[in-house]
Amino acid sequence: MTGVIGQNHRRADGEAKVRGTAIYGMDYTERAALHAKVLRAEVPAARVVRLDTSKAQAMPGVWAVATAADAPGLSGMMALKDQRVFADGVIRYIGEPIAAVAAETPRQARAALAAIELELEPLEPVFDLDEALRPETRLIHPDWESYQTMVPAPREGNLAWQASTERGDVDAVFATAAIVVEDEFRSPRQHQCSIEPHAAVARYEQGRYIVHTPTQFPFLVRGRVAELLGVRPSEIRIVVPTIGGGFGGKLDSMLEPLACVLARKAGRPVRIVNTRAEEMATAAPRENAVVRLRTAVSEDGEILAQEAEVLSDNGANSSGETVACANIPPLVLGGTYRIPNARYLSKVVYTNTPPTAAFRGVNGPYCVFAQEMHLDHIARELGMDRREIRRRNVLKAGEAMVNGQVLDDAVLTDALDTVERMSGEATPSGNPKALRGTAIVPLTWITNPGPSGANVKLDEDGSIVVTAAAAEIGTGAVATGIRQLVAAELGVPFERVVVTPPDTDAAGYDHGAQGSRTTVGMGNAALDASAKVRDQILDVAAGLLEADVADLELADGAVGISGVPDRKVTLAEVAGAALFTTGPIAAAGSFAAPPIPFDAGCMVGALFTNFFAATYHAHFAEVEVDPDTGKVTVLRYAVAQDVGKAINPQMIEGQIHGGVVQGLGFALYENLRLDGGLVLDQGLESYRLPTALDAPPIDIQLLENPYPHGPLGAKGVAEPPLVPVAAVIGCAVADAIGVPVRSLPLSPFDVLAALRDKRRDEV
Repeated sequence: MTGVIGQNHRRADGEAKVRGTAIYGMDYTERAALHAKVLRAEVPAARVVRLDTSKAQAMPGVWAVATAADAPGLSGMMALKDQRVFADGVIRYIGEPIAAVAAETPRQARAALAAIELELEPLEPVFDLDEALRPETRLIHPDWESYQTMVPAPREGNLAWQASTERGDVDAVFATAAIVVEDEFRSPRQHQCSIEPHAAVARYEQGRYIVHTPTQFPFLVRGRVAELLGVRPSEIRIVVPTIGGGFGGKLDSMLEPLACVLARKAGRPVRIVNTRAEEMATAAPRENAVVRLRTAVSEDGEILAQEAEVLSDNGANSSGETVACANIPPLVLGGTYRIPNARYLSKVVYTNTPPTAAFRGVNGPYCVFAQEMHLDHIARELGMDRREIRRRNVLKAGEAMVNGQVLDDAVLTDALDTVERMSGEATPSGNPKALRGTAIVPLTWITNPGPSGANVKLDEDGSIVVTAAAAEIGTGAVATGIRQLVAAELGVPFERVVVTPPDTDAAGYDHGAQGSRTTVGMGNAALDASAKVRDQILDVAAGLLEADVADLELADGAVGISGVPDRKVTLAEVAGAALFTTGPIAAAGSFAAPPIPFDAGCMVGALFTNFFAATYHAHFAEVEVDPDTGKVTVLRYAVAQDVGKAINPQMIEGQIHGGVVQGLGFALYENLRLDGGLVLDQGLESYRLPTALDAPPIDIQLLENPYPHGPLGAKGVAEPPLVPVAAVIGCAVADAIGVPVRSLPLSPFDVLAALRDKRRDEV
């Protein structure tokens, strides 16, 4: 494996992307493809009194008009089936599809939309999370009891889902505790803002839908489209072109069912691409949330008990991952620190707002922000050093998370020690009035455990072809990681391994590019298949070399006899010989996560029940606050990250840099604003994203802490760098200004308000 694993190999897709020759999803089209446009709701809540599309259907160039009658199916991402393709009698959010048109030109399609006659009866909208849960509030889904669910969970009215975790005697501890601290924290929506918007091209032929779409999870999209259209999954084929960014926003179906319905009705291919305004308004951002924490501690800073209520905004339906991830907050709150008694309620709430969905680090950033700011509050109440309270309570190897899962390989203390060493001396400042602050935050995070299948074959020229449905979304997991693993196993140069683009007709199931799982899940599956191919290669080569299999070695694209350098055959020769003897050399491999012991009895309504291939981290930040403007500048940043085994260190460091900068956006800038259910930010002019000028120097230390069930010990690496960023920045800002902050983002206006409140309290 020398020269392959642990080396910084260049990405297979890099040249095409740099030269601009890569065909992205929004670039793809087909001959005679029609242009689709969507009539979207302009009010957050209403009954549809009349919908007449006859004039639109008669417009020049119009081939098809579709409404709810053309797609009556109910679906939802995994847990709860409450979504339709089109509004069916009731409008639940601004931007909800009401009808769609396919025409020869975009102008003709827009003209047809304008000809659709729509009459509505307004309903009282529901926007606030607490208000939504009150008994007297109007139900957004009056028929909620009829919806199909994956597992039982507490649900009622506008409470779409509740997951809970409880251990120990929480009430008894709080009743006797000398010190109890309470806090509430709020965070807004954050948009994935992929450079490429959602896009799809669909055609209907021979009774099947063929869809080209830049999705992170082709098999999920296949299943969701099938449910929404009322057909079998085998009637849907998903082909994935180059993807222009995802960050969780392209896991689920979005435009694909619209394109399919129109393609079937029109009898021609249909292409649909979101405008940037549609992307911002309807493409399922990270959910806004409220986190309420209450903690009992001893006088020496030991956490005795904690209870929390987390309200997360589902939006108008469960088309995203928000319900499926409902139990992540309890695992996050109880996964880094020793909390012997805990009661965590995670409530996913319906509102008349656009649905929310997965975003890198699902649920984690705002939960970690809340927990860490809350710990700082506890430290102030005790007069205790902030770092000491963390070290006193952080989980150590052999201790259990709140779900009873024992973390045998926890290296949180090592990670804290590492960033302490990396923090170094304070950065000199050019602003004599600037307020300075630092913070260190630990984190335990998950590797998504979903299953994977892969096929590996030895090509006739001695190359290796991997057929897989794993999507390369920019992390390098497919473009480098999978290729490096297979190259190492089969003794071929990295460049001789080819991974085919995802196609649900050609490849076995894969659980999608989510939760840092591709290298682990698909890597294991590809290694499983490669090991079987290796056995076949050695068996054929043994006959050619007239040697025992045990004496053979695979290296540099050839099989030789150990200790006899002149006796070898190339893999091309082995492939040729196999064709007419044993048959083509190929094998299928698979991966399913091994069971992890945990206490199932302490959880209700949980789809995520444990942390597979848990990773351990610590982040350090030094910030500067201008007291006149409230502007926060991050001066230095350091990351110690457990990666299991570094397959490609350069790719990992790239993901850490990207994750930290994306986390800075959540901490300091990003806020997808809603007003009366309307998304105000219609483009990137008003939605503030961090740029290269906002990125601080980032020092990185990779911690190799091999996981026995990961490929060569590898764990997930791409998602966790984002998760603790808002927490460490928030704690550092609070340290600088001497007053806590309880909402995100930390805009200059909010920082100035906190400073004004502090001065007023000091008077």
